[in-house]
Amino acid sequence: MMVILVSAVLGIALASVILYLVRRDHLHGSYALWWLVVAAATLVVGVFPHLVDRLGELVGIAYPPILAIILGMGLILIRMLLMDVDRSRQERTLRRLTQRLAILDQELGEARAKLATLESPPAAEPAMPRKSAQVIVLPKSGGEG
Repeated sequence: MMVILVSAVLGIALASVILYLVRRDHLHGSYALWWLVVAAATLVVGVFPHLVDRLGELVGIAYPPILAIILGMGLILIRMLLMDVDRSRQERTLRRLTQRLAILDQELGEARAKLATLESPPAAEPAMPRKSAQVIVLPKSGGEG
């Protein structure tokens, strides 16, 4: 009886934490759905442990509790595959964005160079010579002599 209570509390606590993370925008909706299924499975298996035994007998497994381990490992492998697919998609998107940024940076440099040539004074007009100030060094006063 204590195992059922602990499993039920664990499933409810896990679902509560997931909903809290979704509400605080720390966990995206599609990932939250996955974890809510895990929480629900934990709750169901905890409250009805005989389901695992019956399902194991139907499948033909001699030791039915190993079925939960096999299913868990299978779900972990599926999750890892989905994460790799998602990461590959993100890397492809990042690479494309980096390429677009490089192209835009090149175009901006070319536009600035073109603008600088349009704003510069024509070469035919001679530039006015600048007058510079002359520095005169004065001797120190104060009775030296």
